[in-house]
Amino acid sequence: MKRFHVHVNVDDLESSIGFYRTLFGTEPSVVESDYAKWMLDDPRVNFAISQRGRAAGVDHLGLQTEDAAELAELGTRLREADAVTLAEEGTVCCYARSDKYWAEDPQGVRWESFRTVGTSTTYTQAEAEDEGGKSAPCCGPSAKKAAQGACC
Repeated sequence: MKRFHVHVNVDDLESSIGFYRTLFGTEPSVVESDYAKWMLDDPRVNFAISQRGRAAGVDHLGLQTEDAAELAELGTRLREADAVTLAEEGTVCCYARSDKYWAEDPQGVRWESFRTVGTSTTYTQAEAEDEGGKSAPCCGPSAKKAAQGACC
């Protein structure tokens, strides 16, 4: 079964956590200094917020799968739509280890199809490799930036 995913960039993490804690009626399942996530069952959604210097608002949408077969099926569909901008295996993003496909719809809305395979103590793989440095952010490139060889 898949879970819908929404990631929102925020200007003030603490006040945003307070708002979404009240809206969802529950504490976040993950809280870091720049990130929080709720794994909700009603509605079935992985809702994440982060304060990482990006413009406030919806960053990307996605579908989280429970197994490799579901992810492979989504990857096949995205390739058929000629929408995949980046395929990643064993990557670190948002304090999790994941396999994923990044895609864009015709309007440029970014979609992350992914399967979480573990946790991480860093937001990105680059930070882990840089011992905590602020390197290239995760959350997949846009088609325009991918064509230029840049991330996000």
